[in-house]
Amino acid sequence: MEEIQCDLAVIGSGPAGQKAAIQGAKLGAKVVVIEKAPAPGGACLYSGTIPSKSLREAILDLTGFYEYSYYGQAAAPKEVSINDLNFRLHQIIAQERSMITRQFKKNDIRVLQGSARFENPHMLIVVDDDFRLRYQVTAKTIVIATGSKPRNPIQVPFDKEVILDSTRLLRIDKLPKTMLVLGGGIIGSEYASFFAALGTEVTIVDKRDHILPLLDYEIGRHLQTALACIGLKFVGQKEPEAITRVNDRAHVKFKDGTEMTSDVLLFALGRVADVDALHIENAGLAVNSQGHLPVNALFQTAQPHIYAVGDVIGGPALASTSMEQGRLAARHAFSAVTHHFPAVYPIGIYTIPEISSCGYTESELQDLGFHYEVGRAYYYEIARSHISGNNTGMFKILFHAETLEILGVHVIGKGATEVIHIGQVAMLHNARIDFFIEQIFNYPTYAEGYRVAALNGFNKVKHRR
Repeated sequence: MEEIQCDLAVIGSGPAGQKAAIQGAKLGAKVVVIEKAPAPGGACLYSGTIPSKSLREAILDLTGFYEYSYYGQAAAPKEVSINDLNFRLHQIIAQERSMITRQFKKNDIRVLQGSARFENPHMLIVVDDDFRLRYQVTAKTIVIATGSKPRNPIQVPFDKEVILDSTRLLRIDKLPKTMLVLGGGIIGSEYASFFAALGTEVTIVDKRDHILPLLDYEIGRHLQTALACIGLKFVGQKEPEAITRVNDRAHVKFKDGTEMTSDVLLFALGRVADVDALHIENAGLAVNSQGHLPVNALFQTAQPHIYAVGDVIGGPALASTSMEQGRLAARHAFSAVTHHFPAVYPIGIYTIPEISSCGYTESELQDLGFHYEVGRAYYYEIARSHISGNNTGMFKILFHAETLEILGVHVIGKGATEVIHIGQVAMLHNARIDFFIEQIFNYPTYAEGYRVAALNGFNKVKHRR
């Protein structure tokens, strides 16, 4: 066993852990990262963000998805094998893994392979896959960045072929003809749209009456219409009672007495913090009622020298927000000038079509009693969408009807997660809706949708002023 002393020990090497470690190293700290996987990257790289978004891109590309509109409704997706998809997936993962390894090496960050657990608030021990003690790490500051894992209720008979969570789904060896997705949240909706685009007959089932309830309601309806166009079905107000595997098919009995069956079932009803092996009680820590580690605004746990960042602390549980949480935690730990976590940030949902939003939704503005107006631009109004073979989508800008201040931006359609940042920056600088009207946008681009939407909204209020 090797004994190691350091300024900062980071448990986990996903987005949050990476940025915490690198920021600590930039501030002169001796940094050690502990990662249970054979190589750094965390769940984000091997079973989360990178594989799912890589899979999406490969599907759109290999099936010729955006070519459909040129050939009419009769056009069918090009046949794609699971081997084609896996080839691209593994290539991207290898490139990302190499980049992360290079960054750690460049910043003189040592990576210890193994599972960490607390012995006391300042000491961690690291064991290998055979539970042999490899390292004893004593650190002045510790950052917990172990992420989350799919919620796997004990009564659900998960396997590797038929009844799957989002991690197991990435390892299937053939494309199913039918798929049942339990859960209409982000993960369930994303994977459901991916497989629908491949030609699988997909049905999402959820206890709510629509998918992705966090969305602005109009954007959510637009999404469900778009998904229906690629054959995806949604059944709401149903809750599963029993899930079984019968003759190599998934079988679900619902509480209302109905039943459904499919080749593959994706169980996507939530994720929980991945802290089971950490023995956090030895550090004087405990999870809250939601199963997450509670932290203050500076990401400190009940032990001020122990920070927690990323999915392990709960929402927003995005790779982008996790990165900033890790960076801010390290800056505070080593007394560098810092700031609180931003109140305004974009959310990206990589369904087909993709969605991104920033700021308030309409229902939130209504609840707050704001006097607001809406500017809309539909993709069929934008020349760039015709060129790209993609007329599905819209820009929606919410703004104050008197001051014209931008209150929320919502985009659905190709490029949504890229163009949202224009609206984000405008909001952060307290821009008014007429700001977009007075600017010149490249033509033809998706970004000019901001100007079209701004004109649409401004024309509704100009006669009132």
